[in-house]
Amino acid sequence: MIKILRFGERGFEQYLRTIERRMEEESKGIEKEVLSIIEKVRKEGDRALLHYTSRFDRIRLSSHELRVGRDEIQEAYREVPSDFLKTLLKASSRIRRFHQLTKKTLHTTWVERGIRIEQVGRPLGRVGVYIPGGKASYPSTVLMATIPAKVAGVGEIILTTPPQPEGINPAVLVAADLAGASRIYRVGGVQAIGALAYGTETIPRVDKIVGPGNRYVAMAKRLVYGKVDIDMIAGPSEIVIISDGEVPPSFIASDLISQAEHDEMALPVLITPSEPFAQKVKEELKRQLRFLKRYQIARVSLEKRGAFLIVKDLSQAIELANRIAPEHLELCVKKPASFKKAIRNAGAVFLGPYTPEAIGDYLAGPNHILPTLGTARFFSALGVEDFYKRTHFIQFERKRLVQFAKDLERFTRWEGLEGHYQAIQARIEE
Repeated sequence: MIKILRFGERGFEQYLRTIERRMEEESKGIEKEVLSIIEKVRKEGDRALLHYTSRFDRIRLSSHELRVGRDEIQEAYREVPSDFLKTLLKASSRIRRFHQLTKKTLHTTWVERGIRIEQVGRPLGRVGVYIPGGKASYPSTVLMATIPAKVAGVGEIILTTPPQPEGINPAVLVAADLAGASRIYRVGGVQAIGALAYGTETIPRVDKIVGPGNRYVAMAKRLVYGKVDIDMIAGPSEIVIISDGEVPPSFIASDLISQAEHDEMALPVLITPSEPFAQKVKEELKRQLRFLKRYQIARVSLEKRGAFLIVKDLSQAIELANRIAPEHLELCVKKPASFKKAIRNAGAVFLGPYTPEAIGDYLAGPNHILPTLGTARFFSALGVEDFYKRTHFIQFERKRLVQFAKDLERFTRWEGLEGHYQAIQARIEE
């Protein structure tokens, strides 16, 4: 069901190289198709949105039906069970609290005699939040994507999500309202990204697009980057678990399944120095899968992308985890905190046997919108700082400018930019 690969064997390194190239595999062969949809939305606006909604989602809408009305949101509150509504409120409170704690003071002032330098952070004016709606509904992602933008002070938050025959999931609408979304539109896929990037008659253009999606949505975000900002290139869910073999195999098996059930292309990996332990986890996987509703999805993910990597020791395990740069990394080992400094590349790290990745998806507080496809090497979890832009204010008095003149002259001569020094000289000779 899942590969067991041992360090030193040929298949071990081959598997790792394949995993390192997963970004390329995700985007292969779809760029032209995605670009044509974006261009059509850019040129035709609502007309293209309605065409692609009918074609891909098999739902016929008119322009005035794209936006979700207040009455529909109020009805959603009545449809969500009271106990789950309490859970949504608890989750939104914890997520909001964490992001308020991480809100940085971006206003910096540096004053010298005759010189004043300021950096001012200002929230973006309008942000687009994309919420997928394919294999499941994701009210947790609504909270994770929207609350940091609201905490940052973004002026307007536009949320889009694919339409469904039975209507948008009520928990998604309630989560959007609790999180502070300004407007909600029933449009998904590439066409939604195109609409957010360029604007249509109904959907306004935004400054930044955040939120996960399938490989078509990820490619669309990549192609509109530069016209708008984006949070990251998101791919299928990923988990790497490092275990010393001293925890119950059932813990590891359930955590691997928690990511495998997301998508057939999810990446579930166990790294351990104990092959007997890996065999026990494999047996536990078989047992737990029998009772899983999304059995078929998880089984394909485990067989196609999953692996148990048998290594020499935990130091090598950490080395491999940094190489994979996973979205989620679990350290199911004794004294997990002792390995924190060695972790360089991971979206989020879960320490100890009683911190399953699932708690991070919902209620811990930090964001679950994390870098995938190896981009944890340079991307970070979505946070309040992603919704700010920085502006510098620089002021010199004449006397201080004169004191910098010789250094400025040397720079401009070296770079051959004569006009730059003339701008300084004009003020000195005033």
